[in-house]
Amino acid sequence: MSKEALIVALADLHCGHIGGITPPDYWFAAESTDPKRAQWAEVQRELWSTYFGLAQEYRRPDVLIVNGDLIDGRGERTGGTELITSDLEAQCHMAAEALEIWDAKRIICSYGTPYHTGHAGQDWEKHVIDILGEGAEIHSHPFLRVGKITFDIKHFGGSSYIPYGKPTALGRQWLYNILWAMREEQPLAQVILRAHIHSAAFVGGFRPDWIAFFQPALQAAMTKWGARMCSNTVDWGILVFHVDGEHVDWKARVMVLEANRTEPIEINL
Repeated sequence: MSKEALIVALADLHCGHIGGITPPDYWFAAESTDPKRAQWAEVQRELWSTYFGLAQEYRRPDVLIVNGDLIDGRGERTGGTELITSDLEAQCHMAAEALEIWDAKRIICSYGTPYHTGHAGQDWEKHVIDILGEGAEIHSHPFLRVGKITFDIKHFGGSSYIPYGKPTALGRQWLYNILWAMREEQPLAQVILRAHIHSAAFVGGFRPDWIAFFQPALQAAMTKWGARMCSNTVDWGILVFHVDGEHVDWKARVMVLEANRTEPIEINL
């Protein structure tokens, strides 16, 4: 390679959800008289401001990897009560706008969760790619080779309900890639990216060099589904890779958000 390549990896934007990535044209009014809408208006502004700042800091990457769940879908589990809009066409335009601000040279996406992105027999994330046009593509399980570094990209990767089990789940993905590569049916990967669980983790090894990640998400934590059903920690942010020939350096930009904080109910005695 003649120069260092910048690779930015995103996942789980959930555009259309009140806690997803929301471009300014779709924000709730900050002065809303509905307390819930006013609260989520603050969340939308914080998420977009932080996201936009990261896009400016790592502007024009050589490749923008987007690992599934670009939109939130129809929200059947919550009766649509946490959606900005149930119009999937509008959600796709929100996602396209959120990706365009990176001004990436190439955009490589994976398909996400059918519950969120597959309705009426259509993969709606493909529509996001159609809106983005030239330089953007989507696959079920893409492999990306930059110099001598191969990225294995897929939205699903299993997990564990125990915190120390996440590395085991990631190691399993690495071993499966080795088995596929031994059959000469997959490239042998040095970087494995999985998403879906909204909780970041990594594990790796030396000789052979490899590293595997659960990517942080870009959706706020305190949704109905997350707050009432899930115990796992939620991480918000992106992964950044610099590839120079056969070497890769990485950084996790996991951000602390006010939107993810929970305050106790105070009882004065």
